[in-house]
Amino acid sequence: MRIAYITAGAAGMYCGSCIHDNALAAALSRRDADVALIPTYTPLRTDEENVSLDRVFYGGISIFLQQQWPFFRRTHRLFDRVLDSPFLIRTLARFGSSTNARDLGPLTVSILAGEEGNQQKELTRLIAWLQRDFKPDLIQLTNAMFVGMARQLKAQLGVPVLCALQGEDLFLDGLPEPWKSQALKILRQRAQDIDAFIAPCAYYQEHMAEYLQVPRTKIHAVPLGLNLTGHGQESPPADGPYKIGYLARICPEKGFHLLVDAFQQLKEQPEFAPLRLEAAGYLSAYDKPYFAEQVQKIRRWGLADSFAYHGEVDRREKIRFLSSLHVFSVPSVYADPKGLSILEALANGIPVVQPDHGAFPELIAATGGGLLVAPHSPKILANELAALLRDEKRRRQLGQTGQEAVHSRFHADAMAEGTLAVYEQYL
Repeated sequence: MRIAYITAGAAGMYCGSCIHDNALAAALSRRDADVALIPTYTPLRTDEENVSLDRVFYGGISIFLQQQWPFFRRTHRLFDRVLDSPFLIRTLARFGSSTNARDLGPLTVSILAGEEGNQQKELTRLIAWLQRDFKPDLIQLTNAMFVGMARQLKAQLGVPVLCALQGEDLFLDGLPEPWKSQALKILRQRAQDIDAFIAPCAYYQEHMAEYLQVPRTKIHAVPLGLNLTGHGQESPPADGPYKIGYLARICPEKGFHLLVDAFQQLKEQPEFAPLRLEAAGYLSAYDKPYFAEQVQKIRRWGLADSFAYHGEVDRREKIRFLSSLHVFSVPSVYADPKGLSILEALANGIPVVQPDHGAFPELIAATGGGLLVAPHSPKILANELAALLRDEKRRRQLGQTGQEAVHSRFHADAMAEGTLAVYEQYL
């Protein structure tokens, strides 16, 4: 089986979707599938061996120029090859332009329009490369923002086109009008061109069937899986000072401010005076004021010595970071459909406390590795964190149960097996 897996780079950041796509492509290859992991926008940045092609389609520089100025929609391939150089894209990505939805309305609508958008030239070149150099049996799109490709891919290549679902509704809901309404209309129209969708959980399967206005039977749920190399080699700490950990993008959507407020409430109790809050994850230029506001609160409370931000961490640093914690929480304010970092914490035996929405109820039920709390409440979050910190036996039991579940059922090979089972239905 030859699979063209069209993924999307996230500039210079470690991106959960990139890590997921890379791990899945590698696992599919281990099961004798011939996989081309094809980056778009920017090269992939993962925290494990990168199996993607060393070239970029729909280069971030090119599509921006084509959106802004018609001249660049007609330039020669030799000129565009310079703009699409992975080295040039990586270099410019270091300067970190914002990818906030509010800034990307017209470009989003144009990409969704596929061959009718301003980036038609990019789609034509991608199809030509697939026809000439790879000849796939099936095409997998990384997320629904690429559904505009499907009509021409199917017409020119005559193969099924499937699409993963990875949180597109959050991005689209952040677009300003009129782009939000236009994008949603085109998305629903173009979703009809997709043969099948793959969601990471049953919640998102149901939600996106309604959001995209497609039959639920067209969406298949395949749980996430990790490359477990290195995870779980160290035992969780037995004694203090207790550490609460957060590993995710530093932004309001992920609820970092809720964890900061819960931390402050815990520190008011004498028994938790030595407690520490440890945070890590990508911080964009757009979200720096938000993070500065949280740090300012921590300083105002006199807790600066009990907080540490470790920045963006690579794979070795991530595993070491997670293994040093007593409990883990990313109290996202939206219904997160994935929760990859939850699986990573559990893979290292660290119990989690998560809001009772999105994918989290399914993850907790399937792994037995944590507790659910009512969302949006620092007080309730603090109470559950306190209960778990006080009860070492329960904390260890949850961590061990979660770790065993992740290592036995939530690994990349299980994810690949589930994905191949879906592919085979459409070949």
